[in-house]
Amino acid sequence: MNQYRPTGFRLLTPVVKNLIIINVLMYIATLVFMSSFGIDLNRLFALHYPTAPDFRVWQFVTYMFMHGGLDHIFFNMFALWMFGNIIENVWGTKKFLIFYFVTGIGAAITYIIWIHFKMAPDLSLINKVIADPSLQNIADLILHHRFLVNKYSGVIWNDFLAFQDNVNALQLNPHNNMAAQHIVTFLSEYKAYFLNQHIVVGASGAIFGLLLAFGMMFPDSLIYVYFAIPVKAKYFVIFYGLLELFSGVYNRPGDNVAHFAHLGGMVFGYFMIVYWKKKGELFN
Repeated sequence: MNQYRPTGFRLLTPVVKNLIIINVLMYIATLVFMSSFGIDLNRLFALHYPTAPDFRVWQFVTYMFMHGGLDHIFFNMFALWMFGNIIENVWGTKKFLIFYFVTGIGAAITYIIWIHFKMAPDLSLINKVIADPSLQNIADLILHHRFLVNKYSGVIWNDFLAFQDNVNALQLNPHNNMAAQHIVTFLSEYKAYFLNQHIVVGASGAIFGLLLAFGMMFPDSLIYVYFAIPVKAKYFVIFYGLLELFSGVYNRPGDNVAHFAHLGGMVFGYFMIVYWKKKGELFN
């Protein structure tokens, strides 16, 4: 990598260093607040769907500093240091910081668009029952929607059990208006709960933007996969982009990775790189 090192190359650049510090502090704070005070900082700082009760506009930025586990933050911070350090040395602090936040926010916007279309069928089913708690609408909801509740979900679990009892009561007597009203009340509560469950955390969107930038700026540089297998950066980026696209389209059950957020970071990064390249400012 010596051929790309500008004068004054630093092994830990200012923005990268401070981003790592903030991310680590937020991760520790998340653990401490939950274990000591029972306060989930994700409710405040993770990115929620815009119509969810816990959504706040600042989450488009703060979600980048929240992480879901030790492995999540470790690999993100390692990649931030690995790719971000080189890029910040080339661009300087201001340009690097702009790129980092634009790709991170771009990843968030992409995730929101994707989750909107993913949730739309479920929300339509829920809204239909709230508007008209007929047996047919309830049957469609139960058949096509997987309720995101279990015995560890708190108070709403007991409400869900009561909902099932009310569904049975309505099936026995379709004119049971009280049961129908209880069903509507529960689903109004559950809709808010359902919306709050779809969150995204992590710096991965911005990290994928940095990966894309590295691949476009230094396409023939070698990246050592598993510290052993040399792959040119341009091929590594193409492979990872296709992998994220495939994983996002063919999302496996239980896969909690926001693949389209990663792609969003790469897409926004691509357009920024192209824009700066056309203006002759890519390496300035």
